[in-house]
Amino acid sequence: MSAGSLATRLTVLCGLFAAISAAGESGARAAYVGGTVAGVGNRVQGLILTTDDNRFYFEAKAMTVQVPYENINLLEYGQKASRRYAMAIVISPMLLLSKKRSHFLTVGFTDEQGKQQALVFQLDKNDVRAVLAGLEARTGLKVQHQDDEARKGKG
Repeated sequence: MSAGSLATRLTVLCGLFAAISAAGESGARAAYVGGTVAGVGNRVQGLILTTDDNRFYFEAKAMTVQVPYENINLLEYGQKASRRYAMAIVISPMLLLSKKRSHFLTVGFTDEQGKQQALVFQLDKNDVRAVLAGLEARTGLKVQHQDDEARKGKG
């Protein structure tokens, strides 16, 4: 077997592994960072699921939050950009020129008692577009952007 043939086979195998790994993950990675829902801890890692026809889900290891799409009345997306000071000190001063962007989604809804509630998530940058598109399609609402930066850079 030639070196070129081996490299080609390894490339194909890596591609197949990546496709299988991506197919196994059925939701968007997110962290719950705040809101009004009781019993949900801060910085809980989980998955946002928008594939159900009737309900929005946030699934974490120890809990699941579900909201009927018809009860959702607000979708807001925003970004927070911050300089990488710690990385610049440790690795290279050039990192001061780059910004790290955090992506946030707020989902507002009314609960069973008719009270307004909110869920705030930090989204993985690679999942922003899919989550926003899924929520717009399911709820019929347009995502509100906190500022022009969020409008330009959603994902």
